Amino acid sequence: MSTPAAGSATVIPTLRYRNAQAAIDWLVRVFGFARKAVYASDDGVVQHAELTFGNGMIMLGSHREDELTRFLTVPGDLGGRSTGCVYVVVENIQTHHDHAVAAGAKIIRPLKAEPYGSTYCCTDLEGYLWSFGDYDPWDSPAAA
Repeated sequence: MSTPAAGSATVIPTLRYRNAQAAIDWLVRVFGFARKAVYASDDGVVQHAELTFGNGMIMLGSHREDELTRFLTVPGDLGGRSTGCVYVVVENIQTHHDHAVAAGAKIIRPLKAEPYGSTYCCTDLEGYLWSFGDYDPWDSPAAA
């Protein structure tokens, strides 16, 4: 087993989108991700993409027929429901929230202050559920 680079994420969510190129553009513009790598075929199908946010990363690609298709789908195929949610720690939650709202993200749970920090939830352009907050679980005390 290889050792990951210092400060790199060791758990990386992966998603598939019907229009992966549009999703990449949207995630960068609305949520503040940065393009690390995008590998597309000549016909524009995104085979693999890596987007970063701080020391975190997501990987994504175009929804396509392959050996994983029977295990992966998109929210549109589930009536707009997701089976999970990606949580992203942001430095200024109010600014991030306001930008996402102004850019057209569909807010599912409004920005709310909790004892552990502030969070909000929204969906992206294809219906994936995202949660953003200033709560950083790495900085919280370990449970006994």
